[in-house]
Amino acid sequence: MSDDTIRLVTIGRILRRRWRLLAAVAVLGALVGYGASLLFPPSYTTSASVLLPGQWEERELLTQAEIATSSEVVDRAAGTLHWAGVGATDLRDQVSAKAADGNIIKISGTAETPARAQRLADEVAGQFVTFAGRIAGDTSDPEAESGPEALRQKVMQTNRRITDLANAADPGQTVESVQARTELEKLRTALAEAMKKLDEADPAANKANMVVMGPAARPTGEAPPTRMQLIVGGALLAFLCGVIGHLASARMNRRLRTEAEIAAALGSTLLGTVDVPGDRSAHRPAGHGPKALLRRLLGTDTRWDLPTPQASGDEASRRTRYRRVCARLRNQLAGPRRLLVVVPDGDGTAHRAAEQLVAEAGSDGSAASSSRGYPTLRAVEVPVDRPMVPDRDTESGALVVLSAGSWTAGELTGIAGACADAGHEIVGIVLAGPVRARKERASGRPPRRAVSAVAVGDNAGGGAG
Repeated sequence: MSDDTIRLVTIGRILRRRWRLLAAVAVLGALVGYGASLLFPPSYTTSASVLLPGQWEERELLTQAEIATSSEVVDRAAGTLHWAGVGATDLRDQVSAKAADGNIIKISGTAETPARAQRLADEVAGQFVTFAGRIAGDTSDPEAESGPEALRQKVMQTNRRITDLANAADPGQTVESVQARTELEKLRTALAEAMKKLDEADPAANKANMVVMGPAARPTGEAPPTRMQLIVGGALLAFLCGVIGHLASARMNRRLRTEAEIAAALGSTLLGTVDVPGDRSAHRPAGHGPKALLRRLLGTDTRWDLPTPQASGDEASRRTRYRRVCARLRNQLAGPRRLLVVVPDGDGTAHRAAEQLVAEAGSDGSAASSSRGYPTLRAVEVPVDRPMVPDRDTESGALVVLSAGSWTAGELTGIAGACADAGHEIVGIVLAGPVRARKERASGRPPRRAVSAVAVGDNAGGGAG
């Protein structure tokens, strides 16, 4: 698992075998999100829109958005609102502005109540329009102020003079009087058009007419993150952390899975593999008490990364595997011997395989049976944290039975060292794998492909299966 690519089947296995733990972690994350919602009171946000007439470039709109949230505008709004315990510094964190399409500046206000949020947005929008108007119509330069106004006064005086000249002209219908009045009217029209173009070309007069597009709407819902969002977000985050934690632990898993690795760690040869009918409950460690009950409730008492047991043959085929292992063990030994069957403590699958192996080796056959030469076996469980093997007495060797993917190289090396300290040579290794037993047929008819149970003689062979 440590070198495998993480696939969807791995995540599916986590969800299927650890759903109780992940559900508990998600509930815990939801409780944390609920606690966070109590620390952060609910808030409400609304916006007021300010229209900027005329032609504006994008950078100018961004500048106006910065002005809307400047300290000058916010300080004036704070002075007008006079909210107890809320100063200008606090309001700066509650006010934002952005440029929208159509030369519109949206000014948003956030407060703990809908009414306050509405009033804050309206007040900042009003102060922004006032401040922008002051900037556009700044009178700090007397010459700039008097120039356009003096020109308008001159145009008004000229219009009055034109009227007087038109009235003083010969009221007759002579060609000269008609031409004079026509020229005076052309002059009046030209002056009016010139003043109109001057007003349109004046950016201060054009851009100072900002308009607040109505009062801000009173918010009807909380601003994100709401309490429900915090609860759901906490549950999802905890759930994802749980899945990632399982994947990380599987990635760092150093348990040996291949036959070559296990044989190298124990310093012996593999005699074969045997099938143990059962399910993942065989890997459930024994224990009582509150901790064991909690592990059982959460589903952490069994490993999730074990592959799904494959379907096996019938009882006869499984017993044949055990007989082949006993035959190989007998052929490897010089004569009849008594051996210890060493099983790591907590390996339920290996423990059941060892019991079956001891039963097969100790079974009595007929006189013609070739199973009389099997060595005598005695199974012992050895703790992996501090392995201790019984000293050599009547037994003169050890046969290690274990399941693949359950132990690390260091743990197996410790078992091998304990066997050596007790004077036992490891004569072989047997791997036990859980399988799903086939259901018995309802009728008494034998299966189509029955396998007869035969005794394994001295020349027994066959693969480890």
